Amino acid sequence: MQKQKLYVNGERLKATIETFADFGRTANNGVTRLSLTEEDVKARHYFRACCEELGMTVKVDDMGNMYATLAGTENAPPIVMGSHLDSVKKGGRFDGVLGVISGLEVVRTLVDHGIKPRIPVTVMNFTNEEGARFEPSMMASGVLSGKFDKSVMLSKRDADGVTFDEALNASGYAGEAGNRIKEATAYLELHIEQGPVLEKEQLKIGVVDCVVGMVCYEIEVTGQSNHAGTTPMGLRKDALFAATDLIAELRGKLGDLDGELVFTMGRLNVYPNIHTVIPNKVVFTVEARHKNEDVIREVEKILLGLPGQQGGCEIKRTKLWSRDTVWFDPSIVGAVEAAAQSYGYPYKKMASGAGHDAQFVASFLPSAMIFVPSVNGQSHCEEEFTPYEDCEKGVNVLLETVLSLLG
Repeated sequence: MQKQKLYVNGERLKATIETFADFGRTANNGVTRLSLTEEDVKARHYFRACCEELGMTVKVDDMGNMYATLAGTENAPPIVMGSHLDSVKKGGRFDGVLGVISGLEVVRTLVDHGIKPRIPVTVMNFTNEEGARFEPSMMASGVLSGKFDKSVMLSKRDADGVTFDEALNASGYAGEAGNRIKEATAYLELHIEQGPVLEKEQLKIGVVDCVVGMVCYEIEVTGQSNHAGTTPMGLRKDALFAATDLIAELRGKLGDLDGELVFTMGRLNVYPNIHTVIPNKVVFTVEARHKNEDVIREVEKILLGLPGQQGGCEIKRTKLWSRDTVWFDPSIVGAVEAAAQSYGYPYKKMASGAGHDAQFVASFLPSAMIFVPSVNGQSHCEEEFTPYEDCEKGVNVLLETVLSLLG
């Protein structure tokens, strides 16, 4: 006999999303909930209360990460679901928090149906994923994965000079290092796409198999300042003209590399930035992202192949940073895909162009992600929205994935 298909409670899910949005809700229906502020602490208290009401045990580690666990009938590594409760300034109601709420709704559904999991099920809240108050982003998962040094992270200061350590202790959510997660059957993170692809292709689920690799270079163009009215065009060493020529050249060459390559010249500084003075220096960045590391290497070849001089100006290239593509566990990705298929939801396998806690967690736990659509691809803004019925579909996929892993 075929097992009855389970579905989460969509109305309860919507109500929970809106309740969490009240912690830092802005005038334009967005959210400002910076890490370890009063708004974040209130959201944490509410999350804890919801979990304890379900009979879950809540623990906190030394970075303030929260672990709410529904006990299993067997002592085995847990299935972990999670994301983050903090937001950027004037962000949206779905980014991060939806992943925590989704885990909570999955556990509520298990309890509703009297399902006692074979192995423990844990819902996590990662501290300071956004990095909007304390840089860098994904701070706590970075410490857990050994990517960041804890002592350095504790000393990070916000705009008011408050250290992360001070804010953590003041919040009441400074726990024990012994509570850190070290093993799991799986880590699952549901997140809004933060891009336009799913909506454009009329899909409901993104089965995320990787977080793309990326590289960032700084290009410095040095010319010579002179009077804007007295220097003939043919005798100028105009750093801005040279820089714009380079940008146009790079746009053409990088644009021809691969249809899935995305690249951005996101920062451009012009010196001395005076309208009567020929610019003597321009510094701009080139950032590129792609899941295929061979494509990233081709990007670097193009950047390193730039001429040493252009328009009488000197060209200097500096590599700022890079990261490799993080591939998620194929078996966990397969379980997510099977779950989407089982509900008949239109989906696609896709890469994440943005960073998430899952990319660090994947270095020590078998991990995967689920995307749901973002209206107009908007995120990190008050207009951010994902239809509640799409949120519900995503949580159903998360639920079915958990059930399949429970066996």
